[in-house]
Amino acid sequence: MARSRIRIDPSARTHVDAAINRWLDESIGRSILGDAQHLVHKRTGRLRDSLRAEVHDKVLRVGSLDCNYATDVEMGTPRHVILPRNKKALHWPGADHPVAKVNHPGTQPMPYLRPALYQRRTP
Repeated sequence: MARSRIRIDPSARTHVDAAINRWLDESIGRSILGDAQHLVHKRTGRLRDSLRAEVHDKVLRVGSLDCNYATDVEMGTPRHVILPRNKKALHWPGADHPVAKVNHPGTQPMPYLRPALYQRRTP
């Protein structure tokens, strides 16, 4: 019985890693990003425009770095009290009078990233 010898090219890992990164970026990343942009709640469009997809070392990241409220839209917020930081009272255009605090009822979650991620994707 003859033994076969297989020699694997040492640069094969680099080629495979590059192919995986390309696949994540061009196929999966673009698809998830497109779904997230379609599903996001659009008041001004700032959050939708800030969504990005990037791949580094076979890790795909989709989300926003620019909008500090992206997590609040996805997950919602609990009830909380808003207090003034620099003044003694809060006032905004349309308010009848300044107030010492505001009891915010919280916001309902409006998921856009998780549904985009959980979509079934077939080639």
